[in-house]
Formats: sequence, structure tokens, C-alpha cells
Amino acid sequence: MNNKIQIFVPATVANVACGFDVLGFCLDQIGDGMLIRQVDTPGIRITKIQGCELPYDIESNVAGVSAKAMYDALKPKCGFEIEIHKGIKPGSGIGSSAASAVGSVFGMNELLGRPYDKRELTAFAMKGEAVASKSEHADNLAPAIYGGFTMVRNIHPLDIIQVPTPRDLFATIIYPQIEIKTSEARAILPKQIPIKDAIQQWANLGSLVHALHTSDYELIQRSLIDIIVEPHRKQLIPKYDQIKARAMEAGALGCSISGSGPSMFALSKGEATAQHVKDRFEQAYADTDIESQTFVSRINTQGIKIL
Repeated sequence: MNNKIQIFVPATVANVACGFDVLGFCLDQIGDGMLIRQVDTPGIRITKIQGCELPYDIESNVAGVSAKAMYDALKPKCGFEIEIHKGIKPGSGIGSSAASAVGSVFGMNELLGRPYDKRELTAFAMKGEAVASKSEHADNLAPAIYGGFTMVRNIHPLDIIQVPTPRDLFATIIYPQIEIKTSEARAILPKQIPIKDAIQQWANLGSLVHALHTSDYELIQRSLIDIIVEPHRKQLIPKYDQIKARAMEAGALGCSISGSGPSMFALSKGEATAQHVKDRFEQAYADTDIESQTFVSRINTQGIKIL
């Protein structure tokens, strides 16, 4: 029996404009690598972290917190060592904390013979995600585990719905090299919103989910509008309005903030259009001292995978 497993945990986009805290999708190419070992000594230990500075204390590290939640529930007669190789920078807005939280429980579950299903793994991972964001939510976790687009219908009890991915849908990401903490981005949101705004947001989300089911790209374009969260969070991202305008001029179906930012995403029909959006994104900070990374990705329908 193998006593170790190496996995790739993909980056994710949460909220997807109108789906705050409930909708997300999984990216290709960029993600974290993790190595999980099953050992005789009981307990959870983080033995290696590469790519960024994170705490080794399992009570402070999101991977450790989610792993401990699963370990305490199952009480196996063994222990686990976790290596984390970060490819997603913390505070980037493309699911860095979610990747860590998901990777540890997925790897442990595989080594133990899969005692838990995907929904249960998501619930454990939420405990780790809460360390980073100060609240339990699963809009990054679910697509990392399930792949593709996911809808978190409810948190307690957890209810996750997989949403179909149109074949020709591509994402373009721009990541300005600044950090926005999820907890701080949540703190600036209003505690109350006008009912007319809530109604419009519900309508946008409902029509977006329908458009994903039917591969209606024109309806996707009409639906990728956030009138509640984006107006407040965009102030944290330099040149936000100009960058979004560039994406739309290049033919994107829509453009908005990825998670809590600073990354932004655009969805396009076809890879050629997505690459054109990337070209426009790359010019965004040319006249500033802000560095940025851009990439084009298919929607990853597999999610986390064993290497």
C-alpha cells in the first residue's frame, strides 16, 4: 500500500460576478502541489512549505486546520505529514487558501481509502478556509474539489450543485502583484442592500446558471453583472474600470473581480478571444510600477488530481 500521495490543487475563481459566496469555477495550469505522507506517529504535522512564508503550526495554517478537522472526526490509528508547494500566492484572489485547505483533506482521504465523499471533504476544508477569511464559505473550495462550475446552495447543511461548463468557454486572468486579504475585502461590504438591487442580482445569477446549462453565450454576457459587491471592492484594485473596459473592448463576455481580488477574470467564447483579452490585459499597468501576471485557461472540469 502506498503511504504517500502527490497531488495538484488548481486555482479557482469565486463569486463569478453575480454569484457572491455561492458560485465558482476551476482553472487549469496554475495551482499548488502537495505531498501527503501517512506515518505511524499519530497527529498532523506540516514538514515543508515552499513558494511563500506560511506558518508551520497546524492551528494557524489552513491546510493544518482542515486536516485536523478531518483527523479528529475519523480518529485514524496513524498520522500524516504535509508538504506544501505554493504556486498560488496568498491574497491573490484565485483561491490560495482554498487550495491548501482542499489539498490536505483530499490527500489524507485517498491514503485512508476514501472514507469521505466530496461534499464531506468540502465541509472539512471549510474549517481551514475560515482561518483565512474569518467566515465559512465554499465557493472556492467546491470547484477545486468537484471541478468545473459549482453552486453552493447552502452551507448548513452543506449542499453543492455542479453546473455544466459550455465547451467553448475560456477564462483570462490578470493578477496585479498587490495583496488584498479576504477578511479586509469582506469588511468593506455593506451590511444592508436595497431590495431592488437584491432582486436584480438574483435575476442575474439565475440567468447565468441557466446560460451555463444551455451554452447560451449571449445570455452569459447579459448575466455577468455584479451590482452589489463589485462597486465596493473595485476601489481596492488600481485602474479597475479601465482594465474591465479593455476586456470588453477585446470581445469578452464579461469581466469582474476574482474572489476578493486583486485578480480579475474575463470569460470569453473561444480561445482566440480569450488570448486577445490577455493581450489587452498585459497593457494594463504599463504606465505604472505595478507588476502583473496574465494567463488564459480552459475551465478545468476535473478539479484536484493525483500526480
